[in-house]
Amino acid sequence: MARIKGALATRKRRNKTLKLAKGYWGAKSKHFKMAKEAVMKSGQYAYISRRLKKRDFRSLWITRISAACKLNGMNYSTFMNGLKKAGITLNRKMLSEIAINDAAGFTKLTESAKAAL
Repeated sequence: MARIKGALATRKRRNKTLKLAKGYWGAKSKHFKMAKEAVMKSGQYAYISRRLKKRDFRSLWITRISAACKLNGMNYSTFMNGLKKAGITLNRKMLSEIAINDAAGFTKLTESAKAAL
């Protein structure tokens, strides 16, 4: 029985890694060993950043809401508490969009939050 070697599978695996490392600086895009390390590290960075992105956007939305609240004579925490007591369930992303694009609408929201307190 003939001995089967894994040359084709090995070459495909290596070429896949080298393709992912395309554009990396120096030997990281040419040598398999260095490319493999760089691709693994970049995958870790991508995984971590997908989680950090959610935190960063939430803090951005809160900053925008807070700035709009200060223009209407409230702070962020009392505004959110007032919205909760008023039964208005808008997420922070939509609240920040309203604060940016519809100042009059956001003013009405702050008034209803004040009335609920």
